[in-house]
Amino acid sequence: LETFSSMLRDRKVDGFIIPRTLVHDDRIDLLRRKNFPFVLFGRTSDPADCAWFDLLGEDAMQDAVRRLASMGHVRIGFINGGLQYNYAALRRDGFVLGMQEADLRVDPALMGDDAVTITEGRNEALRMLRLPEPPTAIVCAVDMAALGVYRAAAECGLAVGSDISTLSYDGTPDGAHATPQLSTYAVNFTRSGSTLSSLLIRRIRGEDPETLRETEKAEFLDRGSAGPPTLTSGEIAGRVAKSAA
Repeated sequence: LETFSSMLRDRKVDGFIIPRTLVHDDRIDLLRRKNFPFVLFGRTSDPADCAWFDLLGEDAMQDAVRRLASMGHVRIGFINGGLQYNYAALRRDGFVLGMQEADLRVDPALMGDDAVTITEGRNEALRMLRLPEPPTAIVCAVDMAALGVYRAAAECGLAVGSDISTLSYDGTPDGAHATPQLSTYAVNFTRSGSTLSSLLIRRIRGEDPETLRETEKAEFLDRGSAGPPTLTSGEIAGRVAKSAA
C-alpha cells in the first residue's frame, strides 16, 4: 500500500490496473478516496466506483461439475483457493450451483479451502482421499492445487485421468507438463491485458467507472485429466488403505 501512496504522491502514473483483487482491498479504498483512475483485473465485494475486467470463474466451476456429473461422477470434491481473494467465493458458489443443478449432495467433508500451492493442494486431496467415502473426482479453483491432486493420487496408488479425475482453472503452463495433461479452464492473458489497458484509458479520459465493466468465459482445455469413473468411492478407499499399509 505504501508503494501506491508514494506513486500517487509523486504523480508517477495516470492510473492503475489492480490484479488479484481481495474481498476487502485496501488498494481500492485508497484509490477511491483519492478519486484516482483504476481498473480491476477481477471483482470485489464493494463494487461502487469500480471498473473491471474479469473471467467468469464461477461459470467454469459450474461447468466442471456439469461435465463430471455427465460422466457419472457422484462424489465430487472441491478445493478452493485463498479465501482472501474475491474469486474464491465466486468459484465456490459456482461449484455449489453445479452440484445443485446435477442434483448431487455437497458433502462438507469434500470441501477444502486456502490451497494455492502444490503442497496445499496435495494436503487437501490426501485428506479427502483418506476419508471412508472419498471422491472419485476433484474440482480445483486453481491449477497449482490440482497439480497437488496428482501428487496425492500417486501417493495413494491412483492414476489421475483413470482412477480419479480432476478439473481446474487458470491454464498455467505447468499443467501441460503433467501426465496426463491437466484439463483446465484457461485465461487468455494477452486478450485480458489488452482489454484492461483499453478500459483504463477510457477511465483516465473520464468515463464513469461503473459503465466500464466487462467479463468473459475462460476457455476449456480438455487434456485428459478427467474421465468416467472406473473405481467406486469404496474401491478408491480400498486402494488408499492398501497404499498406506
